[in-house]
Order: sequence, then structure tokens, then C-alpha cells
Amino acid sequence: MRRCPASAFGLNPNQDILVRVEKDGQNIAVDVDCPVDAPSELAWEVLTDYDHMAKFISNLEYSGVQDKADNVLRVHQKGQASRGPLTIKFDNVREVELVPQREIRSRLIRGDMKESNFVTRIVEVDGPVHVVNSGRYIPNVWVPPLIGPALIQAETQKQFGEIRLRYCAGSPPPVRRRQATAPTRRARRSAAHRRAQAANQDVDDVRAVG
Repeated sequence: MRRCPASAFGLNPNQDILVRVEKDGQNIAVDVDCPVDAPSELAWEVLTDYDHMAKFISNLEYSGVQDKADNVLRVHQKGQASRGPLTIKFDNVREVELVPQREIRSRLIRGDMKESNFVTRIVEVDGPVHVVNSGRYIPNVWVPPLIGPALIQAETQKQFGEIRLRYCAGSPPPVRRRQATAPTRRARRSAAHRRAQAANQDVDDVRAVG
């Protein structure tokens, strides 16, 4: 049975999701390592479910695929993140290149950032699956040096926690086995007819031998 993270005694259920945020001038670097107790195939399905992502990520107001050509998508997302008096809104269109079951490469096309490039990988080496996300971006708005990175770190950890919960909710339904049904009257007549034909053939064979 898949284990879902649960809060105990008020502890943060996402504390095992490692998020590092560094601000260097205008540049903001984000690195994430999120362990998941789910098959890599399911992790991939959730990470690329852009049309339904606003339903399970709380800081998204909208998420949808605008265009698709082979493994390249154009994804529009908007929402906001808040911490105390600071609120950061975003409305962006990104080009997303998929390397199936392995890697998601994302770059900003237009929006309220000057630049953004991220890569998300699904890593499975001798243990649980890890979703590893790394990237850099330059926002259009001023991000204060202390509370800004703290907001980004908290929202990123929460976001990946919500994605991880989706893995649990996204488990495939049990396979329903077809129940055997009683033969119909027509089927019973057909079977009886075949048995009668076989019996007559046996009698003919006996006569031929005699």
C-alpha cells in the first residue's frame, strides 16, 4: 500500500522535501529534492497533468495547455503566493519540452518574469523515487532579501507537498474482473444441438465399422 505523508503532533509533513533558495542580486536559484512513495510512471503523469494542476496546487488559479506539438507544450499558468505582508503574483506562459518518463524542461516565453529556466527530473536509484527540480529565474518585481527567499522556499515546499499528495490520490483503480454469467436459453439450445450432432456422428461411425 502506498504511504502518504501525514502530519503528527503538528509537525510539517513536508519537512523531508529539501528546498534551497539563493538570491544573488536579481537572480533567484531554486533547487528541490522531493522523495515520493509512488511508481515513476505515476509521478510522471502527475507532473505533466497541466490541465488539472490548479485543482491540486493551491497557489495556482489557472493552469492549462495552450498548444502542443509532439513533446513540446505551451503552458499558461497564473496564481499567487503570500507570506505575511508579502504577496507575489504570477501570470506566465512557458514552453515545456518533455523527455518522456525522465525529464521536463521549461523556459519562459512571456509573463511577469524577465527570465526563467527550470529542469525537473525523475530519479530512481536503489530506493524511492525522487523528483529533482532545479532552475534559475529573474522576477520583474523586487524581492526583499530575507522574507522573499523565505516565501519562495515555503511555497515551493508546499507546492511539491501538494503534488506528492496527488500521487496518493492518483493511484489507479482496482482491476474489475468480469463475473461469469449464466448461459442464455439460446446458448443452451446451441450447446444441446452440438451434443446431439456429436452423438449422431458417433452412431454413424459405429455403423460404418460394423
